[in-house]
Amino acid sequence: MEKASAQTGSGPKALVYKTAGDYDRLVPVGLSDDKSGIVSYPHPTDVRIGDQYPTPTKLAEGYLLDNRGIGKNVAFLKLAYEDYGKLESTPSLKELYGLIIDKSPLVELWDCGYKDSSGDLKGKLNKIIEDGKLADACTALK
Repeated sequence: MEKASAQTGSGPKALVYKTAGDYDRLVPVGLSDDKSGIVSYPHPTDVRIGDQYPTPTKLAEGYLLDNRGIGKNVAFLKLAYEDYGKLESTPSLKELYGLIIDKSPLVELWDCGYKDSSGDLKGKLNKIIEDGKLADACTALK
């Protein structure tokens, strides 16, 4: 896998990250740079794809592969995907902001280029992580 900054393509990015807590079942929202407000959030119907939820894929050494579209200003709500998906409507921004459990949950965030559907992305990323080559193959965002 080439360094992410050298890759070209389109589609979703392969963002690999670690968090300060166990948030992989919780709904992410995007915060403003100063973390004073929410700038992006899903509608309850957006957190389910068929009968599946876009929770992150667990990788080696506690890393996660994003499947939702997080960014460096991500925060996590107290609500699990399953619970959020059952809501009749989206809570107000004030209500959503009150549901945030951690405004700075990321320990690390890596851009590993565009997701490639032609191969075993999880296997490739696990090998990079296990070989200690994440900094060589990806670009640090945090």
